[in-house]
Amino acid sequence: MAVDYTVIVVYLAGMLAMGWWGMRRARSKSDFLVAGRRLGPVMYSGTMAAIVLGGASTIGGVGLGYQYGLSGAWMVFTIGLGLLALSVFFSARIARLKVYTVSEMLDLRYGGRAGVISGVVMWAYTLMLAVTSTIAYATIFDVLFDMNRTVAIVLGGSIVVAYSTLGGMWSITLTDMVQFVVKTIGVLLLLLPIAVVKAGGFSEMKAKLPTGYFDPLGIGGETIFTYVLIYTFGMLIGQDIWQRVFTARGDTTARWGGTVAGTYCLVYALAGAVIGTAAKVLYPNLGSPDDAFATIVKDELPIGVRGLVLAAALAAVMSTSSGALIACATVANNDIWSKLRGGSSRTEDAHDEVRGNRAFILVMGVAVIVTAIALNNVVEALTVAYNLLVGGLLVPILGGLLWKRGTAQGALASVIVGGLAVVGLMATYGILANEPVYYGLLSSLVAYVAVSLATPATDAAVLAAWRERLAGRGAPELASEPVAAHQ
Repeated sequence: MAVDYTVIVVYLAGMLAMGWWGMRRARSKSDFLVAGRRLGPVMYSGTMAAIVLGGASTIGGVGLGYQYGLSGAWMVFTIGLGLLALSVFFSARIARLKVYTVSEMLDLRYGGRAGVISGVVMWAYTLMLAVTSTIAYATIFDVLFDMNRTVAIVLGGSIVVAYSTLGGMWSITLTDMVQFVVKTIGVLLLLLPIAVVKAGGFSEMKAKLPTGYFDPLGIGGETIFTYVLIYTFGMLIGQDIWQRVFTARGDTTARWGGTVAGTYCLVYALAGAVIGTAAKVLYPNLGSPDDAFATIVKDELPIGVRGLVLAAALAAVMSTSSGALIACATVANNDIWSKLRGGSSRTEDAHDEVRGNRAFILVMGVAVIVTAIALNNVVEALTVAYNLLVGGLLVPILGGLLWKRGTAQGALASVIVGGLAVVGLMATYGILANEPVYYGLLSSLVAYVAVSLATPATDAAVLAAWRERLAGRGAPELASEPVAAHQ
């Protein structure tokens, strides 16, 4: 294992080094939170794919393949569909707004009265997303070093907090780009073909497994529909995803770069399902489907390659964890704290703002690590986060982008009614039930439309300012911001 350990240690050291290098580039709020809005298509595509394909997409995707066969690809597939929809239909408009958070967009669209409550909901979502990603370190480090769960979480979490705090989005962008390359090599180019060969090829896999393993809809129509509601729509409105859209240097980069990343997700989804199916042939009696990834890596891969594939798993977890962490800190600082103390989130970029956002990443990072140590059920925590996000925020966000008659009162009612409905239904039906997101989303839509139609239309001046921002005019960016493109 010495060679494998060396690969992992070099990888982790490289992440810290890039964090240090990124710190030298983060000279303004825009640099620190959105990489100066200067990413070209290559870096934008790689980092966007890196953040959406985390530990759940890698370890969980292989586990679903082990349990259901090729139809296990649907979870990650719906993530890719959501990213494609975001990129094609909304990313250009989102990028032109020149904001830092989803709640700022709501303030602009509805006149400044919907942001705080939506900020709290978004903060809870990003916090739990970061927590669930951080817990995944325990699984990977257990395979690597037979390490205690708490020590593994602290070690992995501390590395992510360190490089994220140092350079903000610049550090995260640089590390995500490396992580994208490592994931591509480790999972698609190495683990996928090796797993299929070890399982005897597709003909042998078909001979040894039930036909349901090769049914594209074998996982069930209701499950697929729920995945679409939670993950496809979640991709459209999550702060962690929008914050990456904000890094694009222009409309074309946001649209086409995101389309490439979404297509990559579809390929990654199928790869994970095939690897899981091969693992079912090799290890038909594993205690848990989520053990499939670690088992096939540990037992079937040669020395060195094993280390690189485990580094790929670490890369998947770290990219999502760091993206969720900076999103959580950005929302906490810009949408909640600055408004509670009566400040504005749209002040000029300055050194003290970089220092303030850096402090929030550090504080939120410690909170994430502590919560991850205390929490046991990752699936339930992630389900709560996505149910609140989709049930509470999908309607007012998409309504603001698509329906000019939507009002601040309607948006506020939508967030409150949808959020409370989701919480109440989870208490009634159970956290993992489908009903909370179904009926929560429906109640949010009814509240938004009914209250918007029953209240005066949004002020014409607010809508005019909104249209100006959507057109890319009137954004409060400093004229002195560097404009060089970075590929």
